[in-house]
Amino acid sequence: MKSPHCGDNDNWQDLEKALGYSFRDKTLLVNAMTHTSFANECPQAACPHNERLEFLGDAVLDLVVSEHLMEALPTSKEGELSRIRADVVAMSSLAGLASKLGLGPSLLLGKGEFGSGGREKPGLLANALEALFGAVFVDGGYEAAKSVLLPLVVPILRQASADAGQDYKSRLQEILQASRKELPVYKVTGTSGPDHDPVYLVEVLIGDRVYGTGEGRTKKTAEQNAAQATLQLLDKAP
Repeated sequence: MKSPHCGDNDNWQDLEKALGYSFRDKTLLVNAMTHTSFANECPQAACPHNERLEFLGDAVLDLVVSEHLMEALPTSKEGELSRIRADVVAMSSLAGLASKLGLGPSLLLGKGEFGSGGREKPGLLANALEALFGAVFVDGGYEAAKSVLLPLVVPILRQASADAGQDYKSRLQEILQASRKELPVYKVTGTSGPDHDPVYLVEVLIGDRVYGTGEGRTKKTAEQNAAQATLQLLDKAP
């Protein structure tokens, strides 16, 4: 690969393949992959940074996800749809998608950002992915953006939808309140995996005793899994 400070990047073609989309206007791809640090340090490259495309991509992502949820969950209420959408557009979800696409090596970064591990920073990856979505929209229109986005986000939507329909935390709280026991406390005890795609470990405490534990790529999912494990233990108790 060429120098990260050069106005060219051998990884862009690989990114297009991973994305399943070939840009007609390659300058849009370059724009989407250009961080402000590179644009500021290399004005001679005449390449604008990606913040405007990020702004657009954020709106495109919201629209594609919202439209899909309206069609896939016709009986769900607005609050539930909003919670599911929030899981998809969360920084951790977008950073995880960016990592799976191999987006990091495609970024153009300034020397300082490159030296501080910018290619692996969750916020930077999430923002660049949104910029990439915006670039696809400008290059090919809404249907092109939709065809790129849905294969990426539908697995997250399905998991989020399943989590929304299985509120083990509320069920556990109701059972403990009915039996007049202490309410559960959820404690994050550790994480594993890379910084941009962590897996959280959560345990449930009732009083001073640890009951179920759970893992998840978000704290919310880990808490739900821990609550589910606790409910299973309580069901087996004499």
